[in-house]
Amino acid sequence: MADLLGNLIFIFQRLNWLSVLDILLVTLIFFGILYLLRDTQAMVLLRGVLVLFVFIAMLTSFANLPAFSFLITAALPALLFSIPVILAPEIRRALERIGRAGTLLSPLGHDSGSMMNETIKAIVAAVARLSARQHGALIVLQRSDNLEEYIKTGVMMNSQVTPELLLQVFYPNTPLHDGAVIVENSRLVAASCVMPLSASGILAKSPERQMGLRHRAALGISEASDAIAVVVSEETGGISIAHSGRMIRRLDTERLENILVAFYSAVNRSQEKNILKRMFPYLFPGKEE
Repeated sequence: MADLLGNLIFIFQRLNWLSVLDILLVTLIFFGILYLLRDTQAMVLLRGVLVLFVFIAMLTSFANLPAFSFLITAALPALLFSIPVILAPEIRRALERIGRAGTLLSPLGHDSGSMMNETIKAIVAAVARLSARQHGALIVLQRSDNLEEYIKTGVMMNSQVTPELLLQVFYPNTPLHDGAVIVENSRLVAASCVMPLSASGILAKSPERQMGLRHRAALGISEASDAIAVVVSEETGGISIAHSGRMIRRLDTERLENILVAFYSAVNRSQEKNILKRMFPYLFPGKEE
């Protein structure tokens, strides 16, 4: 015990402001990596690697195993090389998040803001009727990130967004009811679009079983871009919205409209952040203002 205290005192005596800065930077890097990998399959893999590493370290320290130690030493470079390959989707998603971190919405003019408000009202009205009829739907609203690669997978429409059009598109067993519709600049540009499926573990942790492919696709497009995805469950009629890899469920139409208006109304950045903090508390950790 005395040796331990002596070592700790020796370490603290050698600390200076550069050492503290060095430790802080390393801590922030590890925190950022863990934060970006949260709720993903990579976190499970990382946990397994850490458990295996601790087990091997304890085994080699308690017993003299030269052959086993040589095997681990030889295999470690290959393991380190394989980690980026295994975690390639998560690394790409993390870099995309970093690239979008400083992106600001371009200010909307009066006309474009009015058009978007009309589009939001049309979407909310359609979602209310789709929910009451339990017709499944996935509506993706493009923001600053271009969704051209996903638009090409669907059927081009370039139509005005109306409740009747959305109801017709998502009517069961019609040619366009599978897939998502993409709304860009207040226009419904394409229907029956194929969205990327989420690889995160958020849906797997849910005790409910109503989270199907539409919810996975909504989360997937929100992870791959800054788009907003509105989902109507075919089984329950429940309304959900996904943004930035997070999903908020069991919405009513009034709250849905408030969230969409918060994203697209011409308010300043601080007002928008306060509104979104109330709607998406997971995206803004800490107390509400």
